[in-house]
Amino acid sequence: MQTKPVKPWGSLSWPNRISMLRLLLVAPFVVLLMNQQRWAYARYAAVGIFVMTAVSDLIDGALARKLNAVTRLGAILDPLADKVLIVCSAVLLSLPGSWVPDAPLPGWVVVMIVGKDLWVIIGFLVVYLVTDRVRVHPTSAGKICTFGQVWLVGLTLIAPELNLLGMRIGTRIALVTGWIVAALCVLAVISYTRLGLHFVATEQKPLESANAHKPGGRARAESDDGSD
Repeated sequence: MQTKPVKPWGSLSWPNRISMLRLLLVAPFVVLLMNQQRWAYARYAAVGIFVMTAVSDLIDGALARKLNAVTRLGAILDPLADKVLIVCSAVLLSLPGSWVPDAPLPGWVVVMIVGKDLWVIIGFLVVYLVTDRVRVHPTSAGKICTFGQVWLVGLTLIAPELNLLGMRIGTRIALVTGWIVAALCVLAVISYTRLGLHFVATEQKPLESANAHKPGGRARAESDDGSD
């Protein structure tokens, strides 16, 4: 009996395909940002790609709900695409060779953005090691934080055009948005920490189960509970 050849791309749902395309768009976006001070229209092209990724993010979420195509792969790819784009944007927009003129992203904002994502990743690994279960569960605070980060990158990219209105309004708006995003990062860290602690408290593996596969594991676990 012959089996049909598996087509990896064809096996993906449309929402997952869109998420993968968003990930692929990060590379040209980064190249454009790195060369915006040398190439005349690089920043405008970067803005176009950024808008495309933001719109596609809304589309793949709507499609997943409409087609009832919410999958574990999609639950990982969707936030991964957001985080890769935002982190790359934040880092590049804070470096002298790739920041937007008159609107450099403050280093402390980058630390808050990257620090929040590192905290979430570490927490994800800890929850998996303790519970043996993969948990991808975005919180409301996390979603609002991502939304704010998207606006921060977008407003920073178009700050020179907004400055044409006078009073360096583009620079000021970007800075205020940076403060707001920093506060949202703190709230997101708190919400994800509470969620992670809840998962650990309700579904952590018993110590005996964790050590059962080791020689003498049960004996060691029991001796830990008693006095030596």
